[in-house]
Amino acid sequence: MSLKGKVALVTGGSRGIGRAVCRELARQGADVAVNYAGNEAAAQETAQACRELGVRAVVLRADVADAAACDAMVAQVLEQLGRLDILVNNAGITRDGLMLRMPEADWDAVLDTNLKGAFHCMRAAYKTMMRQKSGRVVNISSVVGLRGNAGQTNYSASKAGLIGLSKSLAKELATRNVTVNVVAPGFITTDMTDALPEGAREALLSTIPMKRLGAAEDVARAVAFFAGEGAGYVTGQVLCVDGGMAV
Repeated sequence: MSLKGKVALVTGGSRGIGRAVCRELARQGADVAVNYAGNEAAAQETAQACRELGVRAVVLRADVADAAACDAMVAQVLEQLGRLDILVNNAGITRDGLMLRMPEADWDAVLDTNLKGAFHCMRAAYKTMMRQKSGRVVNISSVVGLRGNAGQTNYSASKAGLIGLSKSLAKELATRNVTVNVVAPGFITTDMTDALPEGAREALLSTIPMKRLGAAEDVARAVAFFAGEGAGYVTGQVLCVDGGMAV
């Protein structure tokens, strides 16, 4: 499978899953626009890693919670890279806490970035993909959007909402050959999970049938599948990359 000649925009592409997605799409030949909100140095590292794979890569700063910033970002992609074929909505934040003590500001911040941010980006790309009668939208949800998780009512709601949003947009754009799908990661190896005490790590692993954490590259390969020609007749679907947690 090759994505040569395609252009991808990945939000939250500076590190973690976003960086892995950028690199995998670049490895398959796509030019990449790396979005970031705060860490330009990390975004530049991601872009350089993509360039070393032989593709074009640009870095674009935008807070996805800002609709005007998302409109401007998509316009920059079209100006600098010439087209937009793949949109990966990966940007997300957490503000964990029990609902009883959760400030309304923490609820709003998570929903504004994780759910409304994806809405802003999809709306910004909508007309372009409709006009060219092709496109791939891949939204990064989470296993907690399917199962819930105590202390994460805001995050779980945002990720569950992203699934409903994706299914609805999939129906709107299907006749235009634009697909909209969801990847729902489980627990993925990060700096945070690496720092867990052994007891906490064992408790975490006990919830995963495969008894191991996933890698960001596992998620990236699922995104690349939805972005490629092999998934041209697949839309409105949720692919769990979670070691069996959602079974």
